[in-house]
Amino acid sequence: MELDDTFKHLIVRPGKRISLRKDFDPSWTADSHDKKSAGAMLADGIEKLAEYQDKLYAQNCNALLIVIQAMDAAGKDGVIKHVMSGINPQGCQVVSFKSPSSEELDHDYLWRCEKVLPALGQIGIFNRSYYEEVLVTRVHPEYLAARGIEVTKHLWKQRFEQINHFEKYLTENGTTVLKFFLNVSRKEQKKRFLERIDREEKNWKFNAADVQERGHWEEYMDAYEDCINHTSTNWAPWHIIPADAKWFTRLCVAGVIYQTLRDMNPTYPEVSKEHLLQLQAAKKILLAEKE
Repeated sequence: MELDDTFKHLIVRPGKRISLRKDFDPSWTADSHDKKSAGAMLADGIEKLAEYQDKLYAQNCNALLIVIQAMDAAGKDGVIKHVMSGINPQGCQVVSFKSPSSEELDHDYLWRCEKVLPALGQIGIFNRSYYEEVLVTRVHPEYLAARGIEVTKHLWKQRFEQINHFEKYLTENGTTVLKFFLNVSRKEQKKRFLERIDREEKNWKFNAADVQERGHWEEYMDAYEDCINHTSTNWAPWHIIPADAKWFTRLCVAGVIYQTLRDMNPTYPEVSKEHLLQLQAAKKILLAEKE
């Protein structure tokens, strides 16, 4: 799976201010790909991801944290399901962050994410994350006010700095941080909401609150743009993934993860001479056994 040129179009370069509404097309699928060829490439990519994940797990020296943020119905669950379908569950953990519990509210906003970070050798996937605290709370400052937190412009700048320091700390201590924003259009979101209402097997996914949040679309876009512009760093840049075509979304996410693991270059641990002698001795014993 070689899509490096495509990825260059998706990365938010640190220091460059972007506009989600002007600079990134949610329906973009790259001229060189179609749904059929993408399916074959995804299948190939999933196999390669499994190989790298096996090496990452065996080496047990580094970890990969994948952060996925998006508006409702952008396809976060589908991406996780399809892209990570070949990964050994023993070496991967998915955590979905809902509204904070009373216990979580009694700690700092990074706490609930810190305690479920991936261990060395593991891939951790955050379905939403600590970024909710500069997105949802920005659109709904009353959530912070209810906790006695004064909402000012300085607060967001402070939190952006804290998140950047947090992610740099992680990378300096062996955890690569990979961040995706699934960029779905308002039109496509409406289509998917209606599908959830009209199809019985999808009714369970529909939440009336999602429609209410849709009314804050522009405010969320403003919040996401400011967040991405302030937290796309050299050590943890954002990737803006077109999300109107699910097949292309999954292909891009898989490709970026593959490229990241490839660059991490995990390898199987070297076996000592003593251990090799033990293996040879064990093999002789097994071959000498009578059936």
